[in-house]
Amino acid sequence: MQLLRIGLNNMDIRIDYLTYNEQVNISNDSSDKAAWKALYIFICDYLPMSVVSYSDCSITFPWRYFLSVKGFVGQYLSAHRDQYRVVFSDRAKSMLKIANDTSYNTAISLSGRTEREIRNYLASIGFKRRLTDNQTHNLSKISQLPGAATFSVPGAGKTTEALAFFFLNATETDRLLVVAPKNAFGAWDEQLDACMGENYREFIRLRDGGVAIQAALQSNPRFMLITYDQLPRVKNTIVSLLSSGNVYMFLDESHRIKGGKQIKRADAILEMANLPKRKLIMSGTPMPQSPKDLISQFRFLYPTKDVTETTVTDLIQPIFVRTTKGQLGIPKLEHKVVQVPMTQLQREIYKTLKSEICRQLNPVLSDSSRYELRRIGKCVMKVMEFVSNPALLSNDMDYAFDRRVGALLLASDGPKIDYVCRRARELAAEGKKVLIWSSFVRNVELIALRLSDLGAEFIHGGVDAGDDSDQDTREGKIMRFHTDDTCKVLVANPAACSEGISLHKVCQYAIYLDRSFNAAHYMQSEDRIHRLGLDLNANPQVEFVECEDSVDQVVRSRLELKVKTMAQALEDSSLNVEISSVDYDEEVEDYDSLTADDAKAVIEYFFGGGQND
Repeated sequence: MQLLRIGLNNMDIRIDYLTYNEQVNISNDSSDKAAWKALYIFICDYLPMSVVSYSDCSITFPWRYFLSVKGFVGQYLSAHRDQYRVVFSDRAKSMLKIANDTSYNTAISLSGRTEREIRNYLASIGFKRRLTDNQTHNLSKISQLPGAATFSVPGAGKTTEALAFFFLNATETDRLLVVAPKNAFGAWDEQLDACMGENYREFIRLRDGGVAIQAALQSNPRFMLITYDQLPRVKNTIVSLLSSGNVYMFLDESHRIKGGKQIKRADAILEMANLPKRKLIMSGTPMPQSPKDLISQFRFLYPTKDVTETTVTDLIQPIFVRTTKGQLGIPKLEHKVVQVPMTQLQREIYKTLKSEICRQLNPVLSDSSRYELRRIGKCVMKVMEFVSNPALLSNDMDYAFDRRVGALLLASDGPKIDYVCRRARELAAEGKKVLIWSSFVRNVELIALRLSDLGAEFIHGGVDAGDDSDQDTREGKIMRFHTDDTCKVLVANPAACSEGISLHKVCQYAIYLDRSFNAAHYMQSEDRIHRLGLDLNANPQVEFVECEDSVDQVVRSRLELKVKTMAQALEDSSLNVEISSVDYDEEVEDYDSLTADDAKAVIEYFFGGGQND
């Protein structure tokens, strides 16, 4: 057998694939028993001891587990290169290369279930919720796949669809682990009750660290929930759980791993991607920035299938489904842009601020590193803050004692905030409730204060989640907006409130004081008022408030392009942002989301002869 030798160290470690039982065999011919035992103990840190066979010269366990832990083993052997020399057999090298190519190609060649088979089988096992035609159509395509994606819009029933995917394939001993944002936990509880009955089972929360989670797993729960933030902290425990071989793993809001291995939570999830029995990813906005966002999500489903930004859209086509707003019959959302002029003094300060930013940035973006993008993002954020509310510039020590800023603040809170408050009062006078969005916490609180006579509530990251009976919590504020006729306004930050809430029953009007380059926050925040359940006669509307000839137009153009790109990739013609402009009546009184392309657009604005020079 021809062997590949790596390094010049003391102990030969040979890695081979055993065809007859589909296991990996790690062996040695050294008398260094202490080092060999240490390697075995290390492997058992990541796998259950029950699946690992050990002797003085051999460690054997299922090949699929090796695919998951090979990265850890490689790191360990590299760190101890003075003790080990690694040797792969040709068969092992070949199996590593084709592992998921074969899985992917086999998956896309599978024939789907018929919709009748799906309905009949689910009824036979006591699945109580009747699926919609869209849900059964989606399941007929993906339910046989080992890894699949549902990218349906909010309100289409992705959670029900996911549970049906599980029950269509699961045996009595199979289990389900869902990774989700904390604010989505309640939806999984509700849908499990709706699908299987209130007395069926419950989702166990895996939280409060490793010891608590290990204690929770002692009862062998069938349904488990864990957050994206908690999972990397207890990675070994989750790897051990998945290594039992009977656990399905679903990622809810899967775009949260779009950063790939550079992001801790994504890195942890991708390292265990070979272990789940079946996998499903779920997101209404799977590629908020570009097709590149799909790569890590695809790699979770088919970890060793070669994929790039240019191939990922084609590769994911056979394994994803999407129910669009058009299919749901949701009334079209009307978009309007309202452009308000800056005052002469605000324009003067804006020009000065823009000139200072030009001095801080290089005319050509030569470095697209995370550090450089963050630096540019911070500069742009300062400009965006000033345009939305000049008072936010007073936090900058370079401007804190500028007399011009003081004079501007004495005049007003800025034309955009003045317009938003005035428009909210007009809508309230018509008996309508309105949702106001701003990326800046101080704006959220300021607008709520100015509209306190309309019963305005606000939500941002500093508002804790809790019981809806407590009006100081996020849920309490949402409940009041739903049920209290005197509460006409809710002011919110998209970073804290773009997921997990539905406001469409009581509110069909949203106003954006400002927007960031984060397309996921924008699209998801818009869906709070535009989702399944809207009255067919409703006329939902969104207003984007911009200052004329400002960075606001750069943000809008970038967001429009991102939405258009996602619509094309997902073949969703109902996903669009058609803008109609609104004349301003003068007589009527998240920098980390910046991409390299966003930065280039900003550079072009600041240095390419943009407005206001």
